[in-house]
Amino acid sequence: MSNTATLSQAPRADINPKPLGVAVLLIVLGALYLAQAVGARQAALFVVGSLLGLTLYHAAFGFTSAWRVFIADGRGAGLRAQMLMLAVGVVLFFPVLASGTLFGSPVTGLVQPAGTSVIVGAFLFGIGMQLGGGCASGTLYTVGGGSTRMIVTLLFFIVGSLIGTAHMPFWTSMPQLKPIAAYNALGLAPALILNLAVFALIAWITVVVEKRRHGRLVASHTQPAHRSPWLHGPWPLLAGALALVVLNFATLALSGRPWGVTSAFALWGAKAASTIGIDTASWAYWSTKANAAALAAPVSQDVTSVMDIGIVLGAMAAAALAGRYAPVWRLPLRSIVAAVVGGLLLGYGARLAYGCNIGAYFSGILSGSLHGWLWLAVAFVGNIVGTRLRPLFGLEVERVKPTAC
Repeated sequence: MSNTATLSQAPRADINPKPLGVAVLLIVLGALYLAQAVGARQAALFVVGSLLGLTLYHAAFGFTSAWRVFIADGRGAGLRAQMLMLAVGVVLFFPVLASGTLFGSPVTGLVQPAGTSVIVGAFLFGIGMQLGGGCASGTLYTVGGGSTRMIVTLLFFIVGSLIGTAHMPFWTSMPQLKPIAAYNALGLAPALILNLAVFALIAWITVVVEKRRHGRLVASHTQPAHRSPWLHGPWPLLAGALALVVLNFATLALSGRPWGVTSAFALWGAKAASTIGIDTASWAYWSTKANAAALAAPVSQDVTSVMDIGIVLGAMAAAALAGRYAPVWRLPLRSIVAAVVGGLLLGYGARLAYGCNIGAYFSGILSGSLHGWLWLAVAFVGNIVGTRLRPLFGLEVERVKPTAC
């Protein structure tokens, strides 16, 4: 028997105790600090972020990989899970957002203009997803899970986001529609029926494509199950989809708006730039009331920042629970170049498109926003381009080997 075979069959550790202890300690200390310094709601949002990170890791819920394997190999399980997530989400979100209140508190959706900036931004973001190796949520949870390459992607995601804020006045001056929410434009019941019908159509298309390509629906491949899979992973993909909807709804209840990710990256970049003498506060993007307040306040008061940090720590805990926290520090040069280029495209594209796969796609569609659907269509085209570019950077495009007849 070869050494390779011996290593591949060696039992994996049940947990990685040191990173697990660090992650849990930081989550507990972070929640206690936020409860004292900001308030109980901010602490609760930090914990929700941690649970999002754990869910994303344990369910291996990657938007980027799901789109790539469908584009390259016709496998649609990931896309079908996303359609289920969106279907359950609109049923939960549309009535609440149409009423404007939840548990007696005001709530609002992430409804943005649909136009030129979304088209350009979503296309660039789609390419960046495949070169950077992740989306916004994917970058955070894989960083937390121990991916050193994704640290490079995240750093340049932040740089790209900052550059995007500098150019926003130009892009927002381009042609665009006013913000449109489906439940306001069509009425609640027609909006729900239309959205559910489109989700079902997309899911059906993935089934047809997958069966034509492979003759059957291909079983998903995950890491070996642990004796306690709900604690240590892996989770079924559909369970992850449902958990993400519930946690997004918890975000809405606690913060008054759905889950977002990338506005924090722009904020971190602006704060970092100001420390080296760049007057970001004078930029048009940062001169609006809300953005100026966020730039002047501590990061601990920014909901998105707090949740993003929680995602990283929650994913770190999940990776340690799965016994898979093992950072690799040696990276091929072409892979690093792809991470840099991908990160810049992700950050710049997210600002132009008023969000990412979470803020524009997931929460945007759950908010009934037309720009969410425009983002989905254009970002998918960008993913096609990005998938074709991956081999140039030495990046894998996963395909299932044909089975023998």
